Amino acid sequence: MIRLSLSTLLCAFLSVPALALDSNRADVREFIEEMTRDYSFDRDELTQLLAQAETKQAILDAISRPAERVVPWYEYRQQFLTDTRIRQGTSFWRAHAQRLAAIGDEGIAQTVAGILGVETSYGRITGRYRVIDSLTTLAFDYPPRAAFFRKELQQFLILAREEAVDPKVALGSYAGAMGSPQFISSSYRNFAVDADGDGHRDLWSNWDDVIGSVANYLRVHGWRGGEPVFAEATLASPDLAAFDTKSIALNESVQSLRDKGVRFETPLPPEAPAMLIVAQGKNGPLYRVGFNNFYVITRYNRSNMYAMAVHELGQAVRATIPDAER
Repeated sequence: MIRLSLSTLLCAFLSVPALALDSNRADVREFIEEMTRDYSFDRDELTQLLAQAETKQAILDAISRPAERVVPWYEYRQQFLTDTRIRQGTSFWRAHAQRLAAIGDEGIAQTVAGILGVETSYGRITGRYRVIDSLTTLAFDYPPRAAFFRKELQQFLILAREEAVDPKVALGSYAGAMGSPQFISSSYRNFAVDADGDGHRDLWSNWDDVIGSVANYLRVHGWRGGEPVFAEATLASPDLAAFDTKSIALNESVQSLRDKGVRFETPLPPEAPAMLIVAQGKNGPLYRVGFNNFYVITRYNRSNMYAMAVHELGQAVRATIPDAER
């Protein structure tokens, strides 16, 4: 008996050519039946739509590409805290000052500016793949995460119907993230808002909806107005044995960190949840204490470095805007 290794099998799946999705495949037929039965899609129309989707080798290559080396914080920061991106952020803030002010929380407004800058350079880099191609490719030809992407495909089709989006035209990332804020389909349906009241939630071309939707995402995930994101810190001892710095979790409190020799300033009370963050600076480790709002940013992207970059970029952009223009 010939036994194929998992890597050999995966390579076989990843060699799928760029061609139209076969709507007669058993798994595709099963999906069509599910959407017809559970969500009242027209069977023939959905079959025709999926038959126009293309399995893209480039998408499979992108999602299965070996992870690049984990860059240290000081290199990661340099990618986003550039003069160009800060200027872009300044232009974005000035163009949308009224909508940002309408959020009613400058901390969220600043964080929205940081997220949109890190995610897509304020709408300049939003993805070049048809979302229908990305999601069908990954739902039916990428076994490691097929279940997840099948659900996202389901959500995308429902979203397209709800928001009158042409599913054959909508573009996004290779993983199906859409628009300036890079919402996946389930996040789009759950957290996007119609900020300007025109009857549609448009994250591709309506900046009011984009800003309002990112702000809503932060609020739903527990943002607390007026509270800090993180504080610079020093340690009494470089020994980190007493800390869990690998988990992205509020696994300490202000007081417990101080009891362990972490020195930092914050207006938050002793019982406030907190976490110790260790980042690699150019000349050695840097320490910060993250609070609730830091954790909220990591719900957008589960990375401490991402959350730090978002916060610092948002701060840098906000600093360029005179008080009279905010």
